[in-house]
Amino acid sequence: MASGGLQLLGFVLAFLGWIGIIISTAMPQWKMASYAGDNIVTAQALYEGLWMSCAMQSTGQIQCKVYDSLLKLESSLQATRALMVAAIILGLIGMFVAVTGMKCMKCMEDDQVKKMRMAVFGGVIFIIAGLAALVATSWYGNRVARAFYDPFTPVNTRFEFGSALFIGWAAASLALLGGAFLCCSCPQRETSYPSSRGYPKNSPSTGKDYV
Repeated sequence: MASGGLQLLGFVLAFLGWIGIIISTAMPQWKMASYAGDNIVTAQALYEGLWMSCAMQSTGQIQCKVYDSLLKLESSLQATRALMVAAIILGLIGMFVAVTGMKCMKCMEDDQVKKMRMAVFGGVIFIIAGLAALVATSWYGNRVARAFYDPFTPVNTRFEFGSALFIGWAAASLALLGGAFLCCSCPQRETSYPSSRGYPKNSPSTGKDYV
């Protein structure tokens, strides 16, 4: 069985991953305008996220506009939103479930097996949340990369990876790692071995043969 320290480490990593998923979801820097063309001097920097698009002027002023209509958005963007929100909700549920099964908590002390199973179940939920965030960020990043290398995309409309994507990848990795550590507290089944049978010992030969 895993020690309480490993459980605590897994919970801390998963919790930090969950916080990172929230930050990544809220950030508008999912993709940023690329200046790979000849005109490298621009007056503003453009960012796009899951909820809004922003423009930062050369003076440092930032102007953001929230997307007006949900139905006008691309289906891939809506799916990315749904996956990230699902990851946040799952992480919240996993946090409460894992806390119940932690050895340092006094909940369910009368049944240690069920308590450890709760910690494992919380780790599984964290793993699912990390996978959802990883799929969402990787899918979005793949779309950005494909549009960037598409020869039919105008140079002035190409985008590169934003900082929110890197935070999302790191957060998903932490959630997966923390969930895996929590799953290491799975109670092991006790294996029962059959008792060894006693074999009769051969009596010492007396040297007499009976007919």
